[in-house]
Amino acid sequence: MKTLLVTGGAGFIGANFVHYWVAQYPNDKVIVIDALTYAGNMANLEPVKDHDNFTFVHGDICDTALVEKLLREHQVDTLVHFAAESHVDRSITGPDAFIETNILGTYSLLKAAKTVWLDGEKVLPHRFHHVSTDEVYGTLSATDPAFTEETAYAPNSPYSASKAASDHLVRAYHHTYGLEVTTSNCSNNYGPYHFPEKLIPLVITHILHDEALPIYGDGQQIRDWLYVSDHAYGLDLVLNKGRIGENYNIGGNNEWANIDIVKTICGLMDNEFAKNSALATHFPKATAALAGKSESLITYVKDRPGHDRRYAIDATKTNDELGYAPKESFETGIAKTVQWYLNNEAWWRAVMDGSYKDWIENQYS
Repeated sequence: MKTLLVTGGAGFIGANFVHYWVAQYPNDKVIVIDALTYAGNMANLEPVKDHDNFTFVHGDICDTALVEKLLREHQVDTLVHFAAESHVDRSITGPDAFIETNILGTYSLLKAAKTVWLDGEKVLPHRFHHVSTDEVYGTLSATDPAFTEETAYAPNSPYSASKAASDHLVRAYHHTYGLEVTTSNCSNNYGPYHFPEKLIPLVITHILHDEALPIYGDGQQIRDWLYVSDHAYGLDLVLNKGRIGENYNIGGNNEWANIDIVKTICGLMDNEFAKNSALATHFPKATAALAGKSESLITYVKDRPGHDRRYAIDATKTNDELGYAPKESFETGIAKTVQWYLNNEAWWRAVMDGSYKDWIENQYS
């Protein structure tokens, strides 16, 4: 049995991890701390909120005293750190929040963990797991080998630079103070509860509103795509089998160009409207999908500054050491994702109109 403190557990990946962990390990205690900034959403935790061993704390990871209090009061032995500002576009227009949360927030957590787990009369059993991104490695050409755990860091955006800095801080606390850490670097996640500003949910919701599907540059930017529950499974293996002080890449074995992702979603949406007449009534604005012409909404726009051309994860180490392999292909995962968004309109509409923040107002007004 473990007691986990999950930072950023009301966000997209964090919440899916919490759902996974509660289902797989119902006797473990799970405490979530989340500041509920723009991407944090209490509705993401609705499936687990009544679980006996689940606790939610509205708080900021930069509040070191609060983190220390939670570690002590709940006798936490495992900290899983998801909390981060994560949208590259936002980091370009407003990098300050990324420096504060991703660097200073991680530093705050490390300080609290060291104080509680290492600086007392005896060293307490513990694991600090840091969830990071493949973007810290920089960019690849079409022919470059995929990123391995030995690839030199070369971040190109304020977001990836802030994550690289946090990775180095975690490593330093292990080598300097002996904090028992692991780090994972994952590829692009997708699936349920994905914030609608990101590519895949943005395309789905724009089709339902018959709005333009903006494609940066030529659309040939390539990413490896990881279904979010496969990521949670990979983290499970790292937490239970990973070697202290090691980094593990978690990927989906799915390299796709952005334009092909968008065209695939267009085809899936057209098929859904063709076979389910109720969708036309429910989403009357989706005229292109109803006509089987969602691709007509594709619009090419000016490329993002410093846009990395390709990311690709080599997860051989994680596969060989931990027995990891993704369960979903992109074809199966994207079909499940499209269906989830069609079936969960209330969730994404609340995000898009801002009413998902009502929980905070009701709690603290």
